[in-house]
Amino acid sequence: MNTKNKIDIQVPAEWESLRADKALGLHPEIRTRSRAEFLLREDLVHLDGNPLKASQKLRAGQSLEVFLPEPVASELVPLDIPLDVKFEDEDVIVVNKPAGLVIHPSPGHSQDTLVNMLIAHTDDLSMGFQEHRPGIVHRLDRDTSGLLVIAKNDQAHQALSEKFQKRDLHRIYHAITIGIPPHPTGTVQSYLARHPTDRKRNASVMGPGRHIHRDPQHPPASGRWAVTHYEVLDSLPSGVGYLKLKLETGRTHQIRVHLSEMGCPIAKDDTYGSFKRMRTVESQSLRNELSDFPRFALHARELGFHHPRTGEWMFFSANWPADLFDRIEHLGFAKWEEILKT
Repeated sequence: MNTKNKIDIQVPAEWESLRADKALGLHPEIRTRSRAEFLLREDLVHLDGNPLKASQKLRAGQSLEVFLPEPVASELVPLDIPLDVKFEDEDVIVVNKPAGLVIHPSPGHSQDTLVNMLIAHTDDLSMGFQEHRPGIVHRLDRDTSGLLVIAKNDQAHQALSEKFQKRDLHRIYHAITIGIPPHPTGTVQSYLARHPTDRKRNASVMGPGRHIHRDPQHPPASGRWAVTHYEVLDSLPSGVGYLKLKLETGRTHQIRVHLSEMGCPIAKDDTYGSFKRMRTVESQSLRNELSDFPRFALHARELGFHHPRTGEWMFFSANWPADLFDRIEHLGFAKWEEILKT
């Protein structure tokens, strides 16, 4: 944790009983609720050494530590590669992100991200909290393809951030899994945090008896509540599933963690156990086909939200991109044509 950009806040009397995200937006070095939400979402606000939750009510006199992100070392460089734009107006852009594309600059990816493509596409983007994440309201993993919405001004950014916080939007993912859930439909819920031994992964927080902590009324000291709804759209006798997933929350690696811990990791997601689980697939030829996938098989298929200015309901759908479409079709799901029409 960077301490050079740390600010210490003594909660004033006028913040008494306010939610953390609302209160922090009043601070002169944070300025807006959307920026406060970013800091809280990234676990950059601590109370008594533990990350503070956005919904937690503050008490006067409490001491908070806020770790402001490092400034970008260099200016953003436009990357003039065409975007797959599904919709654009003066407030928002909806894009279909290809797999392999990082959302915003980070170590090792300073000039080859979606943000670099966005600034080449338009001069109108909200700045959010960090200058190297203009317009970014939510994210997809580098190897996840599909739909996401970008804000073109601060008003749209604030409104969309609130919709994500209130879960007032529609997000559907499709995934190919190694293993099939025990029930045709279901819900997985847990508190997600960094894996205790592998910093590249997330994991559900464990409770007494080494069971996953699933009680929303009694949160653990760390972790953020995550809820994933699933439906098995089709399956193969060899033990491979085609799943539809609806996000109620949007935590880092949420779908990947929940499916892995349920015993059906996403195909080619070796970070979360796909390689080991592949041994259970009976067909050698099917194992070979799945092993040849260029990346893990997760796609943000549907996105719906109320327009931040007009309130109009906006809905978008995008099918699997070319890097996986033919490969999935070749697996032989009986309901493949039916799935494509949904």
